[in-house]
Order: sequence, then structure tokens, then C-alpha cells
Amino acid sequence: MTAITHHISDHLLDAHVTGNLPHAFSVVIAAHLSLCDTCRARAEAAEMLGGALLDRVSPRAMSPGAKDRLLAALDDTPPPPAAITRSGIFPAPVMQALDGQPPKWRMLGGGIRQQILSADREGSLRLLYIPAGRAVPEHSHGGLELTLVLQGSFSDSEGRFGVGDVETAGDEVDHQPVAGMEGPCICLAATDAPLRFRAMIPRLLQPLFRI
Repeated sequence: MTAITHHISDHLLDAHVTGNLPHAFSVVIAAHLSLCDTCRARAEAAEMLGGALLDRVSPRAMSPGAKDRLLAALDDTPPPPAAITRSGIFPAPVMQALDGQPPKWRMLGGGIRQQILSADREGSLRLLYIPAGRAVPEHSHGGLELTLVLQGSFSDSEGRFGVGDVETAGDEVDHQPVAGMEGPCICLAATDAPLRFRAMIPRLLQPLFRI
């Protein structure tokens, strides 16, 4: 793997550690942490700091019956699911989102494919397959987009992104990612708002492809 040069910002990493991110973004960050020693160390440091701060919080009395409710809930807890590990280019968090199965690609046109892994009011998570040298339609953003490279690379106005790199794109970024010539680019992308395509055809197809 080439050196990772595009990392997770401090505020997103802190939000992930404290559990304050939508599911789609947390999966992207968890997958990045499984590939990036630097960000994993930062996350572990943030968790240690959070634990130290909790130790300084004054204890509060529990509400009546809280202990009984907790014990009852523990009795009803189902067995944990079987552990899912890394497979090929897909880190364990991605394999978890895939339910341990290979991707089921859907064609978008021009050889570009996707699989939507999750979608709700807070955002969507998808895998994208972009053939070597192919560009995705130019677009801007109505919210936040996190894109993690799992295979190959892509380049846009913000630079070049290789395996393990994450591009953070907000409403100020207008770009057209182009896959590198070394081979297909496979990315994990999370968004919390529909993309804003410049060309008419992508805009017309947007509701069908749920991008």
C-alpha cells in the first residue's frame, strides 16, 4: 500500500469516537482507521482522553428500578453476530456492511457501477466502481461527502487520492474525480445530501440511481 496522505479531520474523528456521527460516515471512518496507523493512534488517544474525563465526572444517583431494568435487558440480549473480517480489498467494516458477501454491482453508465449499502434520513453509504481513466460526472455538494479509496486511485481539483486516502468534500468543493490509469478505482462513499450535478443527464437520472 502507498503512503496515506489524506486523513480524517479532528472534528470528524472526535465525533466518530464519541458516537455522534451518522452511520454512513462512521463506516467510512472505521474503514479508514483499519488502514491508517496514524488516524488509528489519534482515535485511541481521543478515547483515552474521553475515559480520563469521565473519571472526573461526579457520580449521580440512579433512578429507582434502574438496576432491575438493566439486568432484565441483559437477560434478553441476543448472542453477538459472528465476527466478519477483512476480505480482499474490503476492510472488516465494509464487509460488515456487505453482510460478508461480495458486492452486487448496479450499472450507472460508462462502466461505472455502484452498490448502495445503506440509506436513511441521515445519509447514504455506497460502493463505487470506476473504470481506469473514467471520470464521474462533475458535481458539487449539498452537504458532506466522505470518499475512501479501497483500490486504485482517483484525482480531482483537490489532489490525488490513493488506497486508504479519504477525501472530505463539503458544499465549497466542485469536482470531477477521474480514476487513475493503473486500474479500476473502487471507493466507499458516504453523503448526507444529494449531489449537485452540472450536466442535465446525470440530474435526470439522479432519482433512479439514488445518488
